[in-house]
Formats: sequence, structure tokens, C-alpha cells
Amino acid sequence: MPRPRSLTPDRIAEAALAVIDADGLAALSMKAVAARLGMGTMSLYRYVADRAELEELVVERVLADVSTGDAEGTWRERVMTLAERVRAAVGRHPNALPLIAAHRDGSPSLARWTEAVLVVLTGAGFAGRERVVALRALVAHLLGAVELEHRGPLGGRSTRRMTELAAFPLLAETARDALALPPDEEFRRGLDLLLDGLEGASRR
Repeated sequence: MPRPRSLTPDRIAEAALAVIDADGLAALSMKAVAARLGMGTMSLYRYVADRAELEELVVERVLADVSTGDAEGTWRERVMTLAERVRAAVGRHPNALPLIAAHRDGSPSLARWTEAVLVVLTGAGFAGRERVVALRALVAHLLGAVELEHRGPLGGRSTRRMTELAAFPLLAETARDALALPPDEEFRRGLDLLLDGLEGASRR
């Protein structure tokens, strides 16, 4: 008789995410997750084939609570709302961001979110190649903005170091401006610029 599968994928994902949140992505391993679950490493292999599957479970857990409904307003406002929801979910677990970039194509939750964005874009008149470009530009901005906010060169200690680069005056000035720019405002203004461009292109 097969051994009962007492561990759910969600419980395994929660343990893996706890490792990542506490110690960084480099600490993620089958051994570390098994220890979080109070079991031997080999026992975990009964539930998860390898690290790649573990990473996919983490991505799905991070994105599972992203709502795709109740986005109201103009098409731009709806896109902004949907993008903010993913930004908020990923922002709660910034150490997992590289996994989301690597495994986003295998996430059912992200597929649902993408479909919701495509519904909005289609309703706004985007179709064919224009819709492809619009979607990919939105995803690129979303992931890139979150990367910069939590891990990139214009965030945190690296920004403060850049303010002292006398040999690169414009970079130093931009870093000082970045320190005074709230992340929410930076994200929304960047997305507004992108949407301006998409809207203008769709009218040609």
C-alpha cells in the first residue's frame, strides 16, 4: 500500500519560503526545507522530485493570493491595480524574486493574472502583435521595478554609496533623487509612462 502523503505542496512551499525569507535564496536546499519540516532529507524526496520542483512550489505560493478580480476604472487603472497586486505579493518575499523570473511560465496563478491583464488589454483595443508587445512590456516593467526596489542599484545601501561617486556626477545626483522618491510613486509613475507609450502606439 502506498505511503500516505501527509505533506501538502502548500506546506512544503511554506517551509521553503520560510528558508528563503530568513536566510536568502542561496540557503534553499532540500536539506534545509526538510529540517524546517522536521523530517529527513530523503523523506522529502517522496513529495518533491528535486530543487527545481521545490522552486516552482515557492513561486506558486508567492503568487497564489494575487487576486485577478474586482479591478475597476479605466483600462489603465485596471492594469495598474493588477500590476500593484503582483508587486505587493512579490514585495512580501523579495528574496524569492529570481525564482519568479525563472519559473513564471509554470505558475498557474501567474497564468490567471496574465489572462486577466489580456482581457483588459483586449477590451482597450490591443490585438495581435500590439497586444504581445503591450503584455511583455508590462511584465518587464513589473519584474524590473520590483527588482530595482528590493535588490537593484537604486535601492538601499547601494544608492547611498552612489551619492558619493564624484567621478560620475549625474549618477550621484540621480541616486540622491532616488533616495527621496517613495517606491510607490516611482512604480506608478514608471508604469504611467509605459502606459502613455502603449496608448499612443495603439492610436497610430
